[in-house]
Amino acid sequence: MGYLFWNLLPPALKKGPLQPPPLSHSHFMYDRGIPLWGGDFLQWLFPRLGGTSIQRGKLDRPGLRSARNLMLNGQYPLAAAPEGATNGHNELISPLEPGIAQLGFWCVEDLRKAQRQEQTLILPVGIQYFYLTPPWKEIENLLSQLEQDCGIPPSDDHSLGEAKLYERLYYLGEVMLDTMENFYRQFYRQNLPTVKDLANCLQENFNGLETDANQLLASRLQNLLHAALTVGEEYFQITPKGTLPDRCRRLEQAGWDCIYREELRDEQSLFPVKKGLADRIAEEANLRMWHMRLVENFVAVTGHYVKEKPTVERFADTLLLLWNVITRMKGGNLNNRPILGRQRAQLTLGQPILVDDYYQDYQDNRKLAIAKVTEVLQEKLFGLII
Repeated sequence: MGYLFWNLLPPALKKGPLQPPPLSHSHFMYDRGIPLWGGDFLQWLFPRLGGTSIQRGKLDRPGLRSARNLMLNGQYPLAAAPEGATNGHNELISPLEPGIAQLGFWCVEDLRKAQRQEQTLILPVGIQYFYLTPPWKEIENLLSQLEQDCGIPPSDDHSLGEAKLYERLYYLGEVMLDTMENFYRQFYRQNLPTVKDLANCLQENFNGLETDANQLLASRLQNLLHAALTVGEEYFQITPKGTLPDRCRRLEQAGWDCIYREELRDEQSLFPVKKGLADRIAEEANLRMWHMRLVENFVAVTGHYVKEKPTVERFADTLLLLWNVITRMKGGNLNNRPILGRQRAQLTLGQPILVDDYYQDYQDNRKLAIAKVTEVLQEKLFGLII
């Protein structure tokens, strides 16, 4: 995105009536949690690049006011991520959050109150990555490493055929599910159904039809993700509500509230005992957030992503997600993520959505209008997938 705004956009704008933006400026929304784990440099940098922060998982009135003002009066368009987070898939769109549509309607509302003639547009932007050379050998090497981490005996067949690689990938997923299901049953007393019980349940729901193996895998995964979030929610005393991403955001915010406590901002005034107790609370909160981080990596996994289209990108997407989870289990560093090969990024622009066209619906029923614009945006983003 930086290359687009700083290298490609200025020459294009010089050909028209608009002036190109300064080299390092735009307007964009970012999660306020990013500077917490990213450090002081990002906290200094993002506002100077034109960013405005938003606190996820709770009502952030100051953050919303800032974004609303930038959308109305900002010198440049306001960029935002409608999915709220990355899902690790090149060809899947996660359910969108309603905030983009709401900001659009607020902008229409504010423009009309100010008797201004501008219209409000939402421009869908798709981003995908493609390997310059298919890294099948690198995928097989990483798969072998992950199999070894999970105690799977080395494979004698190191062929790069899609069918064999998929068979090994699927089995790795099964072993990981078995391991994590037993982990949550034994140590966190989560009542996860057995594979047999789940298969029988699915068969009953589909009128006796034989359950597809990928469907069973996806159902097991969803139950596991629910159990992992429950562990964190019980600790922070949060009532489970909404989608998996919604629950992740509330858990994340509860963790930040324990780790970065407003009342303890002046560490110099803390006596050693109080600081030690505060550190203990922060450590425990961080451990409970670990369960939520596992869910984040798998929130968009469907069980049939690779099988329905076994491209090198889909293999790589899924394998790198598994690497993330296994690395978290081992207590490793996610910054050392493998690079399977050189990639090119492709940005695709969709047809703009004129929010003004839906404003009468918004006046009649705000919730339905926001849902409608969000649905239209979801469809347009899905249409940008190559």
